[in-house]
Amino acid sequence: MIEHRHLPDVDRLSVLSAIILLAYVIARFVNFPLNEYSIQLPGLYLNFEVSIRTIITLLVTGLAASGAEWLMRQHPRLREQRTFEHWILPAVTAWVIGVPLFQLPLGFQWWIWFMIGGGLLILVVVGEYISIDPDDIRQPVATAGLTAVAFSIYLILAIALRDAGSRLFLIVPALAFVGGAIALRALQLRLHGQWAWFYALIIALVLSQIAAALYYLPVSPVAFGLILLGVVYGLTGIVANLADGRPVRRAIVEPAIILSIVVITALWLN
Repeated sequence: MIEHRHLPDVDRLSVLSAIILLAYVIARFVNFPLNEYSIQLPGLYLNFEVSIRTIITLLVTGLAASGAEWLMRQHPRLREQRTFEHWILPAVTAWVIGVPLFQLPLGFQWWIWFMIGGGLLILVVVGEYISIDPDDIRQPVATAGLTAVAFSIYLILAIALRDAGSRLFLIVPALAFVGGAIALRALQLRLHGQWAWFYALIIALVLSQIAAALYYLPVSPVAFGLILLGVVYGLTGIVANLADGRPVRRAIVEPAIILSIVVITALWLN
């Protein structure tokens, strides 16, 4: 049996990561006028701010998705297959690493996170590339690594948004959307290519309700993030176990134990 060991082109990978990180550096040092837009709804007043950071965030998300397509198309096993599933985590990662970069003061911590974020982005892209080939001996490790990084990214996002004091109508959709996207990709990896759109939507809705409830409770950003992480991880695990044909009790036990440990840890840290 031939063991395939394909890796993305180093030059293309370097160009993609450099462009995304450079965009965040430019956004940090370039200031443009802030535009505010407001909408008056019945019983609700919404105020939106559009700045260079908003534009950069949207651009890097699109760049990460298109860059992933650019890299994945080089894989000899891909041929004419779709690559949509390989866009999700790179795009989410590129967006999430920018949230702390816009919050942290420019200094040592900012540059540390800048390097960590770049490293996470590279790991995700390489993992997605390896996961294309089911005959690659590293594919199971790449799949496990992608899942771990995806949930870590969600934890970072939840903590950062809570710490920034984002408004409810911004924080809930963001956490629900990203949580649903991560659950969708994690389930697709676990179920060997099968899509679980309905279950990902249910997970996103559950996350939105829990995030909205936690928003008004006196919990620290770390506890806030850990509880939501436990929920999205637990629900994803239950769905995956049931899809694998496990009995209901066995499918629930492991995710429930992990969720309990995470929630207890969050309350203890709080």
